[in-house]
Amino acid sequence: MASRRIRVDPADALRDGFERIRDEAGVPEAFAPEAEAEAAAAARREPEGDRIELPFVTIDPPGSRDLDQALHIERRGDGHRVSYAIADVGAFVAPESALDAETHARGVTVYAPDAKTPLHPPALSEGAASLLPGEWRPAVLWTLDLDASGELVDTGVRRAVVRSVAQHTYADVPPEVAEPLREVGERRIAVERSRGGVRLNLPEQEVVREGDSWTVHYRVPLATEQHNEQVSLLTGMAAAKLMFEAGVGIVRSQPAPDEKALAKLRRQAAALGVAWREPYSELIRSLDPADPAHAALMQEAAGVGKGAGYTAFDGEAPADAEHFAIAAPYAHATAPLRRLQDRHVLACCEAACAGEPVPDAIRAQLPQLPMAMAAATKRARTVERRVVDLVEAVLLSGREGERFDAVVIDDGVVQLREPAVRGTLERDCPEPGSEVSVRLERADSEARTVAFAIV
Repeated sequence: MASRRIRVDPADALRDGFERIRDEAGVPEAFAPEAEAEAAAAARREPEGDRIELPFVTIDPPGSRDLDQALHIERRGDGHRVSYAIADVGAFVAPESALDAETHARGVTVYAPDAKTPLHPPALSEGAASLLPGEWRPAVLWTLDLDASGELVDTGVRRAVVRSVAQHTYADVPPEVAEPLREVGERRIAVERSRGGVRLNLPEQEVVREGDSWTVHYRVPLATEQHNEQVSLLTGMAAAKLMFEAGVGIVRSQPAPDEKALAKLRRQAAALGVAWREPYSELIRSLDPADPAHAALMQEAAGVGKGAGYTAFDGEAPADAEHFAIAAPYAHATAPLRRLQDRHVLACCEAACAGEPVPDAIRAQLPQLPMAMAAATKRARTVERRVVDLVEAVLLSGREGERFDAVVIDDGVVQLREPAVRGTLERDCPEPGSEVSVRLERADSEARTVAFAIV
């Protein structure tokens, strides 16, 4: 499931707290000098390969510099051809180099509201490897042909050199790009629903200081964000299929949520006044991110899917490697600037399409990746979770003594109706599911804790 996205305005007001969280979680700081030097040398090399003269564009949040994907869509009869260029990080990172070792130690780019800690030195992640507009860049080019219903009918993967003609945000995609993207996106959403995929249209939580206090809003994702995401999901499913057929690669798998997690979410839905429905995928689709209660429940639903991980294989495809939320086999393949294992997936898929063996250096690293990615993901989620705890404490700071309506959602944990904050109930906790009136005893931003007492 998706991660919680939190924006804090002004982020500088909580910078000390964010820095302490990164330090506690062991987020690395500066790159090793050898890795920096290798990145700088790689950045100076001219890209080699066939130049593809398609008018690719990138679509990312405002201010982004680490651009992993560039897109071009054309109609073909009743269907579409999606040309999807992914930054070819493998063209810059030599296996078993200092830079390779550094990226294995980092695993992922770590995000916090005030800053990001990149996977690669900025000379690559925001420079020579990024698909910045007007620059020829090495890429792994996916050619994805879709029929009239949006189903994938043919896949091609090869290395090439591409040039983006424009960098767009989700809000300024021009009609000639937005319309075919909308057609593909809506068809893929229909395909997703038919197979039982969970579409979590997760809003961005915006915590804003207003005078001496803080308040929370939810920014509803634009349609272009959802449609763009569908292209990435399409690519990830195509990647899993290619690697399964070749018998070598690494996929992202996720079991169904357990009953305890779903029971907790049911109680949170009750606390927020949201009607539950079955199946779970339809509950999530019924949520409106423009409704604050629904948006809050979507934030909580992002944590329901547990046990997701990476499965590497060589010789035979794993028997049980489906991703619950996607309801299909799936691989992370579209963010190699920000996620280590995507570089290896791209190499495996290119080899599979060419009918060639996976390069020995890539193949040798596959067994190490699940552990490296698990450690990196745990570190990033620790930051995410502690940022949420800090923000919730800040939201309630100064309101000690006030009373709130709440529901007990877990042993010793209550969920407020408004604002949508969780906290501990330190004594006399009723059974989960109980509706209670609580008094705020403590909102400690230093300790990142919120505690209540039964009234």
